[in-house]
Amino acid sequence: MAPTRATVVLLASIAVASGAVGEETEARVSIDVKEASVDSIVSLLVELGGRQVVFDQGLDCPLTLKLHEVPWLTVLETTLRACGLGYEEEGGILWVASTARLREDAEGRRRLEETRPAPGPGLAVYRLSYARAERMAPLLQRFVAPEGAVTVDPRTNTLVIRY
Repeated sequence: MAPTRATVVLLASIAVASGAVGEETEARVSIDVKEASVDSIVSLLVELGGRQVVFDQGLDCPLTLKLHEVPWLTVLETTLRACGLGYEEEGGILWVASTARLREDAEGRRRLEETRPAPGPGLAVYRLSYARAERMAPLLQRFVAPEGAVTVDPRTNTLVIRY
């Protein structure tokens, strides 16, 4: 008979209570389950780690685990690897999906970054009150990149700096 989610919760709760949790040590987990669903196990582990979890669709993998005093993150990664799964973490939220799906998503983000246009040249405009723009322009030109330029609008005593 396969254990229910309640059995998995009970076993994991006992394991966490007996594990050493300190300020300088990572929580250690002892877990003994038979044919438990991967989402039940992962849900408990991320709760122990103070994280939240989102599962991709169609993750069904019954697992049998018998681990004693193992860091919770190692248990999480081993559990996921046993089912061909992986995770990405952002802001304390784990997204659990197949490794193929995670790879596709990373590739899509990389392609999107490549298609974004490079930022254009910067432009700054400074209207001077206590100095002459014509006198300041040669001084500032030394600090501007070679492809940049400092131009002067003498009518309004303004410096236009393209960098």
